[in-house]
Amino acid sequence: MAVANVQRTTTSEPAPQAPRRKLTGPQKAAILFLCLGEKRGSALMQKLDDDEIQRVTRAMSGLGSISAQTVEQVLADFVEDMTNGGGVVGSFAVAENLLRSLLPGEQVEAILKDIRGPLKERDLWARFSGLSENVIANYLKGEHEQTVAAILTNVKTDVVAKVLPLLGPEKMNSVVERMIRMEAVPHHMMRQIEESLQSDIINAGAQPTAAEQHQRMADLFNKLDRGAFDAMAPILETTIPDAFASIKAKMFTFEDLVRLEPMDLARIMRGVPGNTLPTALRGASQDARDAFLNALPGRSRDMLIEEMESMGPVRRRDVSAAQALMLDYARTLADQDQITLPLGDDDDEMY
Repeated sequence: MAVANVQRTTTSEPAPQAPRRKLTGPQKAAILFLCLGEKRGSALMQKLDDDEIQRVTRAMSGLGSISAQTVEQVLADFVEDMTNGGGVVGSFAVAENLLRSLLPGEQVEAILKDIRGPLKERDLWARFSGLSENVIANYLKGEHEQTVAAILTNVKTDVVAKVLPLLGPEKMNSVVERMIRMEAVPHHMMRQIEESLQSDIINAGAQPTAAEQHQRMADLFNKLDRGAFDAMAPILETTIPDAFASIKAKMFTFEDLVRLEPMDLARIMRGVPGNTLPTALRGASQDARDAFLNALPGRSRDMLIEEMESMGPVRRRDVSAAQALMLDYARTLADQDQITLPLGDDDDEMY
């Protein structure tokens, strides 16, 4: 009896989908031009005015790699072509070639000059904003308050809100006052600040912090074969007890799913495809299995039990793969704010 029958009797919810990339109007237009190619794209772009051309070119220059799935979302009428041809890649070179095929050289240079510089600056500040707030704060503690204010004025506000308290009350107050009074920073001074950031912190910031490395190892252990992890764990508990305890606190395992609210757990069970659910439960503890079954309505529970009993022997790697798929789907639902994952021992939310 297929698990799909369980899904039909319990929900009409769609199958899980990967989180969608949010695109602006100019970005969608840029994808269209990339899909059309230089010849057709040039003919279409000739119908745009200078302002529209500049907006599309700016979007195309910073587009980066676009997956086939995203292309399908943007170009619903071209689904078949896109799935056969794969994704597209937008780059400064592609945008330049397209412009030169339809516009005079001077006009092309004027458009590209306006785009080339700001792209590099935006990339720097985006990378800086993506660093850990502790890394940013530790760097700023050694800088003058006016420099700190100039830097934070270019950083995302949600990042600034986390960084400021880490500077200490006195320096935070001084920096905030300077940010409020901030006037335009001279171009040469801003260029010096950007060059210092690039050499002093962006390059150094590529090295993960201890917390980031522990989270990465937790993600790795979540995907590792359970037998291999169980054999390794006693050794790590002896050799690096503190670090391993921190890593385990960040791990989110299949057994942790039973800590979800019953409705959230049922949503995960209904959303996974094929025989994923019965296969995953074959390798679960009895307590975990009972928690899963109790989250289902009576008829669906009986059908799932019948399917599990009718299954033949299941290989360990198949069980691990099924459990990993359910964990990935749980994280996807959490990212979409459809469910809430349980908190770890250190009150950090698991992802």
